[in-house]
Amino acid sequence: MDIDAKQFLRTLYDSAVKQALPKGNMAAYLPDTLFTQAGNKRGRTVVIGAGKAAASMAQELELIWRQKVPANLSSEASSKAVSKFSAAAKQSHDSETVVESTGGKLEGLVVTRYGHTAACDMIEVIEASHPVPDAMGMAVGERVLELVSGLNEEDTLICLISGGGSALLSLPAPGITLAEKQAINKSLLRSGAAIDEMNCVRKHLSALKGGRVAKLAYPAQVITLAISDVPGDDLSVIASGPTVPDNTTRFDALAILERYKIDIPASAFQWLNQPESETVKPNDPCWSRCQNHLIATPQLALEAAAADAEGMGISAYILSDSMEGEARDVAKVHASLARQIVSHQQPFQTPCVLISGGETTVTVKGEGRGGRNCEFLLSLLNELKGLHRVYAIAADTDGIDGVEDNAGAWVTPETWARAQALELNPDSYLDNNNSYAFFEKTQSLIFTGPTLTNVNDFRAILIV
Repeated sequence: MDIDAKQFLRTLYDSAVKQALPKGNMAAYLPDTLFTQAGNKRGRTVVIGAGKAAASMAQELELIWRQKVPANLSSEASSKAVSKFSAAAKQSHDSETVVESTGGKLEGLVVTRYGHTAACDMIEVIEASHPVPDAMGMAVGERVLELVSGLNEEDTLICLISGGGSALLSLPAPGITLAEKQAINKSLLRSGAAIDEMNCVRKHLSALKGGRVAKLAYPAQVITLAISDVPGDDLSVIASGPTVPDNTTRFDALAILERYKIDIPASAFQWLNQPESETVKPNDPCWSRCQNHLIATPQLALEAAAADAEGMGISAYILSDSMEGEARDVAKVHASLARQIVSHQQPFQTPCVLISGGETTVTVKGEGRGGRNCEFLLSLLNELKGLHRVYAIAADTDGIDGVEDNAGAWVTPETWARAQALELNPDSYLDNNNSYAFFEKTQSLIFTGPTLTNVNDFRAILIV
């Protein structure tokens, strides 16, 4: 079949990302009463947000607001807002750019990863560190705490939540320092713990996560719009669920830390052994004032990619939107399936494309560079060894594979041939968790820059 395999796979990735963008996906979840209330200048409409898509979500919310709220109110709010946290504000919390607004205006602040910003007029956009929190994320957390604590029953809090929010909105629980929380976070990231396990710990060490924002905002109305980056689309796991009930316990958090042999500072250990460290449970009265909506999910992104493949005459099969496990092991399963199709036309006939999503993990034992998508591909390449007619892409939908500057990489039969010519040993690179360097040398890395959304990993294997 005459097809440009790499262009085909890149088109599918772009389709998945486009489907996951906030644009066009938010208005349906905002009640008309919200805009009526604003037009009547009843109560405040406050926005907070955290995640890699927080800025683009805020931008889309502003667009909707301008379309539905009288222009004089929107323009008054715009004149007071700023789009970046000033250097002075980094050192002080005396900034009046957010909290002075009154009823009828849109106000608030969101935090996103460095480089993932979007232009906003009414909502302040702040950048902070991900995946390890920094002082800026903590400063934002302090401001959010103050902002949501001052709301009443006539006010509305809109929360814009997406993947990455756990690290970006980081306010440690009482008695725990930022440095101590950073150390725990780094250890969890290297441990191979699943995202729900990491976020269980994060919730219980936080002053905002695990439903605490909703509890602080009560009795205000809380509307949460979320983009899912977690297997199963569990709202309590996305950004550690600041406005969602939590069923996990402090004892679960302690067990996870023990399971992965994470060193626990005395302050964190003491906090987790106090009842005050418990998150907000489903029976709390604050939930009567909360609405939670998923506006984009991994499954919808995969379906968009599959539809594009079918439109180009290639049968598409979605294997799962929620694959978990060690990246290199998940790759071995994909490789076995690809070999079966090539050899026996089972369980699918060629040409076809296998599509999957979810969030794999990497237990870091080496000193190399590379995210889970490149680790997946390096293991896949090592299994296929240049198998004819098989092409693959794996990339993160946020445009960043782990902490690197690439979104992911390609694997083609030519990738194996190039590696052989360069005398590169895939096993050695896997042992050192150095997949970035391997694909850099084979000229197979994919660079997209930040996409301003995040529904996690996208994998596609084309078999022609």
